[in-house]
Amino acid sequence: MRAIDLIRKKRDGGELSAEEVRFLIEGYVGGDVPDYQMSAFCMAVFFQGMGEREIWALTEAMRASGATVRFDVEGFVADKHSTGGVGDKVSLVLVPLMAAAGLYMPKLSGRGLGHTGGTIDKLESIPGLRTRFSLEEFRRLVERHGAAIAESSEEIAPADHKLYALRDATATVESIPLIVGSILSKKLAVESQGLVFDVKTGAGALLPQLPRARRLARLLVAIARRSGRRAAALLTDMSQPLGFMVGNALEVREAIETLQGRGPRDLEEVCVSLGAELLLMAQAAPTAQGAQRTLRALLREGAAFAKFEEIVKAQGGDVRALHEPERFLPKAQETVELKAKRSGYVRRLHARLLGEAAHLLGAGRARKGEAIDPAVGVELLKKVGDEVERGEPVLRLHVNDRGRLPEALRRAERAVRLSRAPAVPPSLVRGRIV
Repeated sequence: MRAIDLIRKKRDGGELSAEEVRFLIEGYVGGDVPDYQMSAFCMAVFFQGMGEREIWALTEAMRASGATVRFDVEGFVADKHSTGGVGDKVSLVLVPLMAAAGLYMPKLSGRGLGHTGGTIDKLESIPGLRTRFSLEEFRRLVERHGAAIAESSEEIAPADHKLYALRDATATVESIPLIVGSILSKKLAVESQGLVFDVKTGAGALLPQLPRARRLARLLVAIARRSGRRAAALLTDMSQPLGFMVGNALEVREAIETLQGRGPRDLEEVCVSLGAELLLMAQAAPTAQGAQRTLRALLREGAAFAKFEEIVKAQGGDVRALHEPERFLPKAQETVELKAKRSGYVRRLHARLLGEAAHLLGAGRARKGEAIDPAVGVELLKKVGDEVERGEPVLRLHVNDRGRLPEALRRAERAVRLSRAPAVPPSLVRGRIV
């Protein structure tokens, strides 16, 4: 078997067998298939696509390239994945919420790159909190506390670590088969019983077009089930940021408010909707409506916040930041408001542009390993559909470096559109795949 023959076969639209896919992945990880050949393979997949059996073979080969994590627990082990967005602090809420509901939630997450934020960067805004653990430490945290949120280890699916860097350099990041393999090779290495996928659609999403996002969601569910997991996906809106805060410490503050039952309606709705899917998989609720009522009660009554406090303490974080975030979380030196130039209704808050504004202020990174500023970001004061008077602030930039402000302000100005007629807010859940 030769890599060049398999590249040619895929280039010409052929279907690779599981053995052929495994040969390529094992050869690439082992150094026998060089970068230039794997780049050609990725481009062939980008143009020719892959069938479901091929994607499953790719996922399994990538998963098998590294370690797996198993948990010695009695209860239901669940996991979630989001395709990323702006203001997406769902994991910070959903993980403790589901643990408070009695499920085990092992969450391996990543750092932000480009206009989207990363769960690990957000969580590390809490002073002292650790996110790097050995897989054995991670396993013990989950077994003891019901949940942990840690940085994804390079021991997990090393094939994906190599392939992702290659895809980024060869303009093949958007290939749906390669996205599925990347996501699921890591998720399936952590041996959960159920998976819920939060697939974003809209201006700030990885796949802005709804049909492509739906296709990704269907494949994620199908391949997860082939691998023996219960699975469901929700298509959720990312045309405007989720919640009101965009930026690491700002989003932690908003997650804390949500865990205390006083967060933004849209953030709570997405978290509760995703959580209900997991409770149904675990047979811990008879109906979706009943599951949602249970989860809302855990937020209102403080059980979810108490679980978050337990997780933060177990990972070395200063729990005072949860009770006095204004005092103990990083805070920017100044704020600058963007005011409405005329009266009307907010018609658009372009998620990607607002994510880029936060990134320009220092909340994100352009390259892996760059430092970020946890204090800066964008705070929305209005959402789509809200009425605004001339001179009234629409959003607020949290700034530490004035030199970064002009371009960030320009992005923010471009992101906001007003209309004279009332605007209808977008539907939060655009579809469900089970």
